[in-house]
Amino acid sequence: MHTCYCDGASAPEDMVISAIEKGLHTVGVSGHSYTFFDESYCMQKEEVPRYIAECRYLRTKYFDRIHVLCGVEQDYYSDYPTDEFDYVIGSVHYVRVDEEYIPVDESVAILKDAVEKHFGGDSYALCELYFATVADVADKTDCDIIGHFDLISKFIEREPLFDTRHPRYVAAWQKAVDTLLRYDVPFEINTGAISRGWRTSPYPSADMIAYIKAYGGRFVLSSDAHSTDTIAYKFEDYEALTKPSP
Repeated sequence: MHTCYCDGASAPEDMVISAIEKGLHTVGVSGHSYTFFDESYCMQKEEVPRYIAECRYLRTKYFDRIHVLCGVEQDYYSDYPTDEFDYVIGSVHYVRVDEEYIPVDESVAILKDAVEKHFGGDSYALCELYFATVADVADKTDCDIIGHFDLISKFIEREPLFDTRHPRYVAAWQKAVDTLLRYDVPFEINTGAISRGWRTSPYPSADMIAYIKAYGGRFVLSSDAHSTDTIAYKFEDYEALTKPSP
């Protein structure tokens, strides 16, 4: 869950108190890692030590009510050290083309422009680059959790820039899954886009979850909360998906 240290709306303590009220026993506070090319959404370098100190203070203050973990959502292109965090979520928010960092979850207009400008109108080439980058996220970030595996599909229900059943799209994500499974790192089942009204189903898609399970992959629930009201959002609906296939 994200706080006002990055692009979240609430203070860490407010998020922790809300998690307690929702009956959680353990909660992970997370901050977006510093990215030098885009400071609009991430923690600032000078704020990271204060963020860590505050999380540790909250762990002590509420130790008898909830276990507080201090985490970071480490972007693929971030080089900020992660040694002091309790856990790392490895995520890809950008693709890099011709020295330009293109955000994949900001708007459809940005993606359309990138497809025309850098990929000759071929949206599947964009998807292939995205999943090739995701395939390397566990190695690059040494993460404990793989974040929103198919983030590039955030807007697909509102404006289908590509077909997620297209053979090239399927081949690209399956190749990425095959690579990531070697690291034995759990994938998020992330309900954040549902709570913010972008999707009606979590990341990854149902087909991806089935494929990951079939090859022994593991999952952890994440609400990717940016405000107190979306902590553990719809966990009751998707908890069963975290269980291994019979």
